[in-house]
Amino acid sequence: MKHLLLQSLLFLGFTSAIAQFTQQPLPYAYNALEPYVDAQTMEIHFSKHHAAYVKNLNAAVMGTPAEKLSITEILAHVSQYSPAIRNNAGGHYNHAFFWSVLGPNTKTKPSADLEKAINTEFKSLDTLKVKMNKAGLSRFGSGWVWLYVTTEGKLAVCSTANQDNPLMDVAENKGTPILGIDVWEHAYYLKYQNKRADYLGALWNVINWDEVSKNYAAATTKKKGKFDDWTALKDFHKVMSQTFHPSEEGNLTPIKTRSGEMVQKATALSQSAIPAAFNSKEVVAAIQKLVLDSNALDKMIQSKEADAKISAALVKLHDTFHEIVGLCSKDDH
Repeated sequence: MKHLLLQSLLFLGFTSAIAQFTQQPLPYAYNALEPYVDAQTMEIHFSKHHAAYVKNLNAAVMGTPAEKLSITEILAHVSQYSPAIRNNAGGHYNHAFFWSVLGPNTKTKPSADLEKAINTEFKSLDTLKVKMNKAGLSRFGSGWVWLYVTTEGKLAVCSTANQDNPLMDVAENKGTPILGIDVWEHAYYLKYQNKRADYLGALWNVINWDEVSKNYAAATTKKKGKFDDWTALKDFHKVMSQTFHPSEEGNLTPIKTRSGEMVQKATALSQSAIPAAFNSKEVVAAIQKLVLDSNALDKMIQSKEADAKISAALVKLHDTFHEIVGLCSKDDH
């Protein structure tokens, strides 16, 4: 029996000495998602691509500080580690997550809470699908598309390159994934060739909304009630969202016309009563930094600085805001 177990471990590419991370069995048969995902693609994707990430991750973490960390702990501080750890940790997490949000039951649907959140942020489930498909089609080369819960507890869509994800400290869009879609060619090429749009459209037939709903419930449990009580923070976030996101697509008009309003909201935030659960010297200091960054950005715009400098200053302000949210989202709060 022990001999058979060892053979099994060696087949997957790890031994007991380095098997910190393991590949759990696929929760359904290779052909369970037919005709939307073919059995051959599933077998190669799972037993070759995903297995390789696990094997290489175990090798990469040996002798490093990451050797004793969980996969999410590594992702949270992935900037501290080598490209090999970053790529393989992301590859392992992303694929394990991907398998979990797919399933052969084509009749699942979002929970009432998730459906409400989808309708609030995207108007409808169909609109969400269009937005995610568009993100998948516009991802140049290889990568992933995510529906995730932001640090403010809201739903959002983003895409990441290669094996990155919103859990990483290097991610441009940070949060907790609740649905991820692989848009690497190996995920669809055998069946759909270069027709990524057809693959994305078909995949919605096998999304396991029961699992996605569980992910949403887990991601929002700690977010309810607290931020909603801090009106000044919500007011600042509204202006930030309406100016920063257009800038990501090269449109700086919103921030150029509302930088003064941003200063006002930042000042109001600094003068507001911080909820007791969030009140710390670190949060106070970060809010003061937000005021300084807002004023600096406004002065740059009034001085008609180059767009590149304005954009960089807005990114800095955005990062400062998320620093505040991050401090307020710590478990000890």
